[in-house]
Amino acid sequence: MECSSIALIGSGRMGSFHGETLSRRLPRARLAAVADPAPGAAGRLAATLGATGQPAGLGDAVRAYTDVAEVWADPEIEAVVIAAPARFHAELIVAAARAGKHVFCEKPTALTLADADRAIDACRASGVIFQVGFNRRFAPDWSAARALIDAGRVGTPRLLRSLTRDPGGFDPARVAPDTIFNETLIHDFDTLCFLNPGATAVEVHAFADALVEPGWRDRGLLDTAVVTVRFDNGAIGIAEACFEASYGYDVRGEVLGSGGMATMGGGRRTGMAFSGPEGRLVETVRGDQELFAGAYTAELEAFADAVRTGTEPPVTGEDARAALAIALAAAESVRTRSPAAVSARSLTEPAP
Repeated sequence: MECSSIALIGSGRMGSFHGETLSRRLPRARLAAVADPAPGAAGRLAATLGATGQPAGLGDAVRAYTDVAEVWADPEIEAVVIAAPARFHAELIVAAARAGKHVFCEKPTALTLADADRAIDACRASGVIFQVGFNRRFAPDWSAARALIDAGRVGTPRLLRSLTRDPGGFDPARVAPDTIFNETLIHDFDTLCFLNPGATAVEVHAFADALVEPGWRDRGLLDTAVVTVRFDNGAIGIAEACFEASYGYDVRGEVLGSGGMATMGGGRRTGMAFSGPEGRLVETVRGDQELFAGAYTAELEAFADAVRTGTEPPVTGEDARAALAIALAAAESVRTRSPAAVSARSLTEPAP
């Protein structure tokens, strides 16, 4: 059985989960190496993932690298999964492409449109596959809604909605400026585009504040936001996020069209509800890796399939660029307290 030989770059929370998926959940992919510059981090994860689950006869134990250049030089490695911090994504994508490695990168691909374009262009010039980690597209509710849209049953999209409410417990000192747009709401911006295929976002109006940690407001924290997005086909989308929902992890979506409405998601762990003296009680999901475990697996399976077959991945660098353009416009809207155009030029750079 042909398998894709893949290296993981980044061994943090999400990297470890992706490493487990590559090692134990995808029979047609093989985790060949883990790279992380933190002393001992790659070795610890490689030892754990190499201990069980690797299909028999597929090579040596998982290798550990502290220098990512060793990944580029490793001839066995066909592809990489990038789960490093967002500020490193663009450079890692470019370096991987130049080394001839296919690329899966967690969102966002970059923090400016100029860097996103460099990443896209590098992958195109090298002829490597480039997929981005917008996992909601692979979740059953969201993929079923898109199938209804593609079949014409929802009709022309008119109103769209996507929300993300995290379970809290974050350290405000470690939240970089505009994180709520670039790393949280960017999922919702991609969802709005996914549910409105063929349309382009043209303008946003965003409102954001520090409502979970108001003591950090003067230091630039934004932990709660609502963004209105206007598309060129007339549809209007609303995306909202909050870094703390006391009841758990809650992700939902909705699209209202001329032919009907589709709704997605919810924070319930099961369909069971208990009605008792305190009212109706339901169990709620507590994190993204619980709610989207299947979607995380499906997106990496799709990437491994694209590497083996040489076909276009289901989520491209251009898809990621569209979501990033909305995120940058939303941040600009908050700074100017006015609507902002969704620009094809990086909002962080002067006009030519």
